[in-house]
Amino acid sequence: MTNLALDQARTVERPSRAQMLQRDFTVQRFWDENQDVFANAWAEWEQTQAGKVNQLDASLYDPKLRAAVEQAWADPSQEAAVHDLWTEVFPGVYKTQFFDPEKLSTLRNYMAATADAGIPLRPPYGISLNRGGAMLDPRSEGYLAAPNFQDFYKGLMDSYMRPISRLLFPDVMGYDTQTFGFSIQWQADADTSLRAHTDASSVTLNINLNLPGEEFSGSGVRFFDRETRQVSELTFEPGTALIHHGSVAHESMPITQGERSNFVLWLYGDQGQIPPLGGSTTPIDPHIRWVKTPSQSDGFAPF
Repeated sequence: MTNLALDQARTVERPSRAQMLQRDFTVQRFWDENQDVFANAWAEWEQTQAGKVNQLDASLYDPKLRAAVEQAWADPSQEAAVHDLWTEVFPGVYKTQFFDPEKLSTLRNYMAATADAGIPLRPPYGISLNRGGAMLDPRSEGYLAAPNFQDFYKGLMDSYMRPISRLLFPDVMGYDTQTFGFSIQWQADADTSLRAHTDASSVTLNINLNLPGEEFSGSGVRFFDRETRQVSELTFEPGTALIHHGSVAHESMPITQGERSNFVLWLYGDQGQIPPLGGSTTPIDPHIRWVKTPSQSDGFAPF
């Protein structure tokens, strides 16, 4: 089988790290001119991986979360079972077991294979030029366009993140039509931390992808409460997730040993709209929460 796009993608001349950090005009042109080639290359690459990497599917989710979410989709009046799985660990910040730790190796192996595919992936250089990171959403140039990954990503955003966000944060309804996501990797000898910031999102979901036994030191996420001035540093266990309004200030503390891998996923409204501080918490009928939201990408990307 001839993989013309894959061969072309692997040999194309790429922008330098310095050019990406400086947002050189040639970087945007590089992604624009090669968009179709890279998309075709990912489809060809996926065909070469048949039998080498496992498919990504719903079996990756924590069994309790998966069962509760599926029950809520079948009968929205049962959504309390989903809510009960999330624990508020800081004002406005909730935590749960999101992925099954015993299945995480499937996802990690898949992501490692994409990193070794030889197809250019755009790192999330809006926040930092993270060497181990990649853009995940089709609205981003140089995104991970492998068809199986995109099917999994869309299911995660539409079937899990959006209804859960509406359940925990009722004010995001109407400000959750657009999706955005990236992977990121913290390494003690490379990208180590990210200073305090808020996100340009209505809701942020941060999922730790470390495998059981894959230890690291440092790299907690420190949160700041606007009203009480409270500061807490939270840690991640394999497959656990934190979810919060994007307006909650937070920072990634320096990692001192090992690596930490994460998915960072956002929801926001058309053209970047987010709910106002102190927005409505009026109760919402569960049957409105657990519906598919027909929405077309508006093409707006925060970075």
